[in-house]
Amino acid sequence: MARKDALLRLHERLVAKRDSLRKKFIGEGLNLSNSHARKGTGDVGDAAYEGSQTELNSQLAALESRELSQIEQAILLIRDGKYGKCEHCGCSIPIARLKALPYTPYCVACQRERAHLGSVENDYNADWESAFEHEGRMNDRELSMRDIDIDR
Repeated sequence: MARKDALLRLHERLVAKRDSLRKKFIGEGLNLSNSHARKGTGDVGDAAYEGSQTELNSQLAALESRELSQIEQAILLIRDGKYGKCEHCGCSIPIARLKALPYTPYCVACQRERAHLGSVENDYNADWESAFEHEGRMNDRELSMRDIDIDR
């Protein structure tokens, strides 16, 4: 029962983080369109600074987009009753690891193995189109203890 309670709390955290990232993307989209109106003012230093800020913001957006995709995948796994199981070995991922990184698909041992083999960087390429891919399909209904089946 304690694991189910922890998974339920992790689901709530994941949904809150997903919603926060979605709102941030919508807000940044509006801010990016307003930044084009400021161009043409200032000197070369200002232009260089603005260019570096744009690049930094682009990199941060790519990371957040990747995180959003991972969070949405974790929420789908919860709904399917497959959350908390390592995708490589099938063992249960300890709750402590899930609390630290709630959207991780691998246990520590398998994650280390993947890192050693060098396959970690290509697992989650930033994909702008998939950032909101599941939005229309996902139903944000409340989960109850009976919705979480950890025996699958």
